[in-house]
Amino acid sequence: MIRTLLSTVAATALLTGAAVAQDSDPIKIGFMATLEGTYTVLGEDGLRGFRLALKQADDEAGGRKIEYVIAPTDASPDSAVRAARKLIEQDEVDFIIGPLSGSEGIALRDLAKEYPDVTIINGASGAQETTYVDSAPNFFRFNMDGAQWGVGLGEYVANEKGWKYVASVAEDYSFAYTNFLGFAHGFCEAGGEIVERLWVPLGTKDFSSIIAALPDDVDAVYLGLGGGDAVNFLNQYQQAGGDANLIGGTIMVDGTVLSSKGSAKAALVGTPASGPQADTWDDPKWQEYVKAYQDAFPPEERFPSPSLLATAYYNSTEAALQCLDQVNGELPKGQEAFRQCLSSIELDAPNGKITLDDNRQAIGSNFVIEVIEGDDGNLATKMVNKVDGITQTLNMEKADFDKLGRPGRDVPDCG
Repeated sequence: MIRTLLSTVAATALLTGAAVAQDSDPIKIGFMATLEGTYTVLGEDGLRGFRLALKQADDEAGGRKIEYVIAPTDASPDSAVRAARKLIEQDEVDFIIGPLSGSEGIALRDLAKEYPDVTIINGASGAQETTYVDSAPNFFRFNMDGAQWGVGLGEYVANEKGWKYVASVAEDYSFAYTNFLGFAHGFCEAGGEIVERLWVPLGTKDFSSIIAALPDDVDAVYLGLGGGDAVNFLNQYQQAGGDANLIGGTIMVDGTVLSSKGSAKAALVGTPASGPQADTWDDPKWQEYVKAYQDAFPPEERFPSPSLLATAYYNSTEAALQCLDQVNGELPKGQEAFRQCLSSIELDAPNGKITLDDNRQAIGSNFVIEVIEGDDGNLATKMVNKVDGITQTLNMEKADFDKLGRPGRDVPDCG
């Protein structure tokens, strides 16, 4: 009897000790971003935003230290799937923060269903389909999608600028379609007409045929480009003598482009655009975040102000850290309590309040902005309008929103 009791006590002690040891092990996060290809500069700033959030938490949450493994991608779905599989199967991460690019997000939504015990918190990808169509219960997105980022811009250029006829040049993939839809819906509702739509592959080097195809009799050209594509287009457009008014897609006027080398970016001064932040916003919480970003990295290793990629990854990481604190760092199989926290948290983010809908998709604020040149000679964006509480259906009834169609080359039908 005594021997049995001692054996039971010993076994209990071993099990308890194992549980304590497991809970005291570091939490391992898998980080994914475009650190290769045309969107490399975007991924690098996404990584800075992720690291800033960890730095502010002293690399700890829920009483456990945090480690991370970086898995680079190149904006292609295949690269995202390979990176995620490695993080899950070889590195055995507790959860993933990423990816960055639109079609990568769709691929990870599908992959998430193969790994139901792994939580994926989106980095910055903004394709509508990722969360709106056949969403995965273990995929969470704390940034708005591209269409939400376009809200307010179309009405602004039609009503305030008086531009009624527009041509567009945009990258031929899911995020650019989504971002264009948000702009074009508002623009067309305000009486605007889109007279030409030109689509280019990611990583385009030669824009000469696209520039030649742009009509002359338009009020402005919408540019849904980013990273190296944006810089290449601006350089070649200037060389060709282009002088049309420009309208920026969200990543066309982000810090990743406004801080690029060369003088071509000067053509963007005065360009209206829209997105989840405005560089010079005077909100105290935003200014505190900008200073923290600037203080965390040497000037030569960062932008003058955090890009939207830094902010998106920062917010996603903040949500994860806050929920790790709430569950005391406990991540058992299925991570039910952690996911419940992610679903219900109200994130007091630097760029405004963020909550998630039933598809675990962000509802937040959007900024209509214009590019300015600061006193220091750097380009930045200033806020001209702010729209709060934007849902994924653009605050429309779902049935009416669905009539627009899923984002694509010819959606919405306008002009």
